[in-house]
Amino acid sequence: MRRGRIRLCPIREHAGRWELEGHPARQPHEYERNGTAKLLTLFRPATGQVRAKGVTHAPTAVLHPWLKTELAQLLASRPGVTTPEAERPPLARWETWLGRYRYGPLPPLRLILVGDNLAGHLTPDVVLWLFAHGVLPLYTPLSGSWLHMAESVQRILVRRALAGQHPQTPAQIIAWLEETVDGWNQHPTPFVWGGKRQARRQRARLRRLGGSGAALPNGASIPA
Repeated sequence: MRRGRIRLCPIREHAGRWELEGHPARQPHEYERNGTAKLLTLFRPATGQVRAKGVTHAPTAVLHPWLKTELAQLLASRPGVTTPEAERPPLARWETWLGRYRYGPLPPLRLILVGDNLAGHLTPDVVLWLFAHGVLPLYTPLSGSWLHMAESVQRILVRRALAGQHPQTPAQIIAWLEETVDGWNQHPTPFVWGGKRQARRQRARLRRLGGSGAALPNGASIPA
């Protein structure tokens, strides 16, 4: 008599779906690749406002002009800085981020721009432009995209725009993405570390582990 065995297959999440490892999701036979759509995104976590533009490709020649234009408009809409550097909060001083080293005189620090560390974001042209306009670039580490909040809001926007839809062209995808961004900006959701979302996840974890509200703060259930 042969003893049967049960094999546990690990699963992975991809694009909101769960698939067995080794058996990735496949497109239907009707699928025809007809181009690519990308969403250039600037996101302000404190207010939830999103600045975005749909494009079919995003090389440096496309990204940098758009980024400079959007940042220039954003800076122009904000009041100027008249407080001396020494009297500003620590996080609003260049010395806090750069130490004593400076590449010549710099304008007051007005904005911190968090981005990933792609080579195109590190070119001298764009970095020097940012410093000259009072913008400090900060780059997330390798494998640290989860620290980039623009990635989070992009996932939300893409799901809202494409859920249940069957686009035929990149132009359709771009139009739906930009319309979704407009709708988002009418009622934006601020992103904060340790906010309401985290509190909901903690409550859900307590319910899973404790089975009721009578659970310890660290998630361990109370023994009978």
